[in-house]
Amino acid sequence: TPAKRPQNARKTPANAVFDTKGRGSMADLETGAQARPTVVLVIGMAGAGKTSLMGQIEDTLKRRRAGPTSTSPAPSEAGYLINLDPAVLNLSYEPNVDIRDTVNYKNVMKQYNLGPNGGILTSLNLFATRFDQVIALCEKRRETPLEYVVADTPGQIEIFTWSASGAIISEAFASAFPTVVAFVVDTPRCSSPQTFIANMLQACSIIYKTRLPLVLVFNKVDVCPHAFATEWMQDFDAFARALDADPSFSASFSRSLSLVLEEFYENIPSVGVSAATGEGMDELFKKIDACREEYEREYRPVLEERKAQRQRMEQAVEEARKAKDVERLVKDMGGASLDT
Repeated sequence: TPAKRPQNARKTPANAVFDTKGRGSMADLETGAQARPTVVLVIGMAGAGKTSLMGQIEDTLKRRRAGPTSTSPAPSEAGYLINLDPAVLNLSYEPNVDIRDTVNYKNVMKQYNLGPNGGILTSLNLFATRFDQVIALCEKRRETPLEYVVADTPGQIEIFTWSASGAIISEAFASAFPTVVAFVVDTPRCSSPQTFIANMLQACSIIYKTRLPLVLVFNKVDVCPHAFATEWMQDFDAFARALDADPSFSASFSRSLSLVLEEFYENIPSVGVSAATGEGMDELFKKIDACREEYEREYRPVLEERKAQRQRMEQAVEEARKAKDVERLVKDMGGASLDT
């Protein structure tokens, strides 16, 4: 018999692309000023353990809210969890906002004649058109203010980091809340120097694209401790020694990349965690809190300046349009004075 679909693996109607009956309708929204939560965008390559890590994040948030001596269940909204992967079947956590409640991934592929990656990208594009509603839900006034909003992104990393919809979502969060990127790395695979430098290159590209604080999350430390990766990040000679045994072109190329990128990634905060055992979760949140301070100190002024520049450009365009309208009106009147 077919396996029963888990309760948290909800689905939209079989013949629909959009489902308007998902949780958190606009009619339920309330407004009010509260302390802004920290938004964490969980990004990583396929198989890095992002979704499993989200389960540990959910447990940690509930434990932090309940307190170390509490024996009663934690409040239902210890944190706000968002799933942005439309193709996932099973989740290790219960999301407050789930893209699968809004967009039917399989129907998107069928309707637009797309493959799996194209279906994920198009689903994310469709969801981004309604993302103002997600922001409003996160801003909703609550008896117990939210501390964190954590978003789980698709495993196809380029779909989120280099797509228009990914930029819309990250910029929407960053303009409304302090936002941090948690880049999840598969630690056992990073034991290969070439894979390590590929992940560092990816991390630097995410910082360049999002312009947000980033913390490197070395996952699966219960299988492979991440001390070697921390050493390679901070000591080029140690990384070079790891490459000495490999005379191939890829090793030489990795060494050259490391020389260029070392000054960028050596100061990126990092932490080792285990999505299986929960090891390192408290340290992860300490790093996230430190990145929030970095956002407030360095990134927020830049975002506000970019917003002000955009407003000045829009104002200049509007003034130019009005001037053209007045000029056209005067011309239509045959040059007659507007005062007569």
